[in-house]
Amino acid sequence: MSKGHFGSAGASIEYGAAGCLFPVDDLDATVRQYRDAQLALNDVDGEDVIVVAPTSLATSYFLTQHALTAIPVDSLPTAIQTQIAGEIDGALDSFDLIQIGKWNSDSPNHSLTEFADA
Repeated sequence: MSKGHFGSAGASIEYGAAGCLFPVDDLDATVRQYRDAQLALNDVDGEDVIVVAPTSLATSYFLTQHALTAIPVDSLPTAIQTQIAGEIDGALDSFDLIQIGKWNSDSPNHSLTEFADA
């Protein structure tokens, strides 16, 4: 079961058009990953989030394997903000975060011995 704003996002940008965000480690912006990204995404409404959406099976696999990442829109350099603004409907300043990747709900770990008795 998906968590986060992947299904309720206010806007999306296709992976190919979001090339300016990759690699995220090279961005001159605030980049939150893993648990920090989860906390940041929990603090905003879905309509205030732009998600990077897959365009093919390969990009879907890449985004699934990518660490959950939340990037505050206002921390991005002006050139990248301009590029992203050209790809979405609406004003960029109405969004708080860009989400890359998604996380799944916790599932309990099972021991192999549970299945040996089945």
